This record gives sequence, structure tokens and C-alpha cells, in this order.
Amino acid sequence: MTTILRPTLELTVLLPGMLLAYLPVTPCLKQSPRRLMAWLIPLLLGLCMLGGALCGTLECPTRPVLFVLLLLAMVLYHKTLRISLWKSGSIFLAVCAVFACVNSFCRAINALLAADLDPAQSALWFQPAAGLLYNGICFLFLLAAWYPATHAVRTMIEDENFAQTWYIFWLLPMIFIGLNIFMIPTYRNTLYTGRILQGYIVISLILLAILVLFYAMFLLMANSLNRNARLQQENHFLSLQQARYDSLRTAIEEARQARHDLRHHFLQLSALAEQGDLEKIKAYLASATSKIPDLAVPFCENQAADSVVGYYCALAKREQIPFSAQIDLPAQVPVDEIDMCLVLSNLLENALEASLRMKNGRYIRVEVSCHFTHLLLIQVENAFDGKIQETNGIFRSAKRPADGIGIQSIRRIAEKNGGDCSFTHEAGVFTARIMLRSEG
Repeated sequence: MTTILRPTLELTVLLPGMLLAYLPVTPCLKQSPRRLMAWLIPLLLGLCMLGGALCGTLECPTRPVLFVLLLLAMVLYHKTLRISLWKSGSIFLAVCAVFACVNSFCRAINALLAADLDPAQSALWFQPAAGLLYNGICFLFLLAAWYPATHAVRTMIEDENFAQTWYIFWLLPMIFIGLNIFMIPTYRNTLYTGRILQGYIVISLILLAILVLFYAMFLLMANSLNRNARLQQENHFLSLQQARYDSLRTAIEEARQARHDLRHHFLQLSALAEQGDLEKIKAYLASATSKIPDLAVPFCENQAADSVVGYYCALAKREQIPFSAQIDLPAQVPVDEIDMCLVLSNLLENALEASLRMKNGRYIRVEVSCHFTHLLLIQVENAFDGKIQETNGIFRSAKRPADGIGIQSIRRIAEKNGGDCSFTHEAGVFTARIMLRSEG
């Protein structure tokens, strides 16, 4: 029984290692965590017991079996996640590097426990006490790393600005894994020469401390670099949104001016009518009609929202896209009008572009209303061609190989004052629901 238990204990550290690797990537799972653990833990435990029995029967070290199990575990790990191989592989190797340092420390402890035993009985595997210590330290490290793994590391994984960082991160754990493999003595008696055993313990602990320190420094540096990248990206977004707002404001002012000038047009028409010059009246009407946007029907009392919705309604009608709007807004809305106009224009522009890519079944439906005295609810629904590229909630642009700017801008505006937004797409229908809060 002990012959099977000892190699099995060396292999069961795979369980805390996999749990630690899954902590920062829980939102990226292809299935629920409970369902995943329900089949993964029994599978890994069975493989560890089978590998321990194989090593005990053949009287061979656990390293070859552990290598095979690690390859299998890495494949399972990547297949159960919705992230790239660079990310999943780097995270897996990072956990392996930490546990390799723990393995070196426990190997030294095992040498202390087996100093007075027969070499034939202690050379192949850890003693039961050392194996239990090995598993215990790994589980303790799992508990210690729980908070940083589910907060700082998870943020790094979910941040798309870290994409290039993952291409080089795997080098660090590979170096430490190689160092720990290089430290394994060829002969057991080497550890009992002079003070090599004491030095082995110290070096193992120093390597573990340096590795953890390197991970922390790497995270801080990556956060600093990518914070600058995010600021540059946000400045770019702001400049684009400012340009969009300026063009939209120009269109709104033109519409207001056209409405204001309508009274003067009537005065001029009245003067021509008194003269009885029908040809001049026709020419004047033709000239004035071409300059006035088709905004005959007001959508709501708020002029800003009315102008934005009317502008995109005119564009939709020009392309023969059915457009329906239910806008229930007072003259003064509880949120910032600029934010409201930017959200509406982004949503309606995306809906219009999606409709233009379709031939049949096109439509755009808009609903805007106030809720209580501090909330503004916006819902835009449109048909689309079924082709949407989405990664972890980030929508890719259909116009260029990059993330969609409009939806990212909407998210920032909605979250700025504690609002919310959601985007769903199913059965050829894309629906955006936005909640804006008042600044007060």
C-alpha cells in the first residue's frame, strides 16, 4: 500500500495546481465552474492514482508520468477556456513554476526525513510525511494566492491591452522550471555531503521568493505600461467622439435654423401670393424644400434627442429602411444631453450600418423614456445579417480589423455615473439596452 501511496502523493499536487490555474480565468470558462469541477476533479484524481499505481508497480520515478499528466492537464485546461493559447499556456506554466520550487523544497525535507532509512526504500519517491507536506504547502499556496488571482491577475487577463504581454510572459516561468530541474541531484547521497542539504533548502526557498517577487513586479510593470496604453486609447476615443459630436451639433443647428427660417419663408410666400406670381411661388417652394431636412414630425419635446432621432430617421427613410421611434422625453432630461446624444447617435449609426448590409427584413426600432427622476432608459433594436465578432463581451468592428469604438464609448458613458448597458444578439436581432443616471 505504501508503495502506491508514495508516488500517488507526488502526483496529486496536480489538483491544487489546476484549481490555482482556474482561479483567474473563471469568467472565461466554457461551462459553469460547478459543472467543470464535477467531472475534472474525479478525472484528475483517478489519473493520479493510476499513475501512482503504475510507478509503484514498475518501481520508477514519477517524473515521466507527471510530465504526461501535465501535458494532458494543459490540453484540458486550454479546451475548457475561451482565451488564447498564449494566455492559458502562460498561466499554466506560471503555476508549474511555483509548484516546481515547492517540489525542490519538499525534496530537501524528504532528504532530512529519509537520512536514516535504507537507500533502497527511499530513493525513488517522497516519504509519506514529505508527500503530505508537499500537498499541504501547495494547498496553502492556493489559499494565499486566492485573492490576487481573482482580482489583479483576473484584471490582467480580461484587459485586451495585455495581448502582446502574454507573448513573452511564458519565458519567466520556463526559466524557473529549468532551474529547479537542474537542481535535482543525480545521486541521493550528494545531498548529505557537507552542507549541501542546508544550502539546497535555502536555495529552494530563495527561488520561490524571487519567483513570487518577479510575478508581482511583472504585474506592476504591465499595469503601468497598459495604463498608458489605455489612456492613449481613451484620448483617441474622445477625439473621435468630439469630432462626431461636432458634426452632429452642426446638423442639429442646421435643422433648428431651418425651422426658425420657416416663418420667414411663409412671409415671403405671402408677399408673392399677394402679387399673384404663381411661377415665383413654385420656384421659391422648390428651392426652400431642398434645403430643409425631412423632419416634419417631432418625436419628443427635447430638442437635442428629437434632432438626433430625426436625423437618423431621415437617413433610414432615404435608404427605405423601416424606422419606428417611441420617444417619451420632456424638454429637460435628468442626464447630460451630450452623453444622451452620443449614446443615441452611436446606437442609431450602428443600427443603420447593420441594416445597410442586409437586403431583406431590415428595420430599426427606438424606445427612449425617463424612469423616476434620475434615470434615462434607451433601447435600440435592429435586424442584422447574423455576422458578429465578439470576444469576452468586446465587439469587433465590421468596418476595420479592430474593436468597435461606438459600443466601447457607450459602455464608458453608461458606467461614468453608475449606469449600465447590455447588448444581446440572437435570431438575427441585435438589441442594445442602456441606462443613464443623472450626475446628481
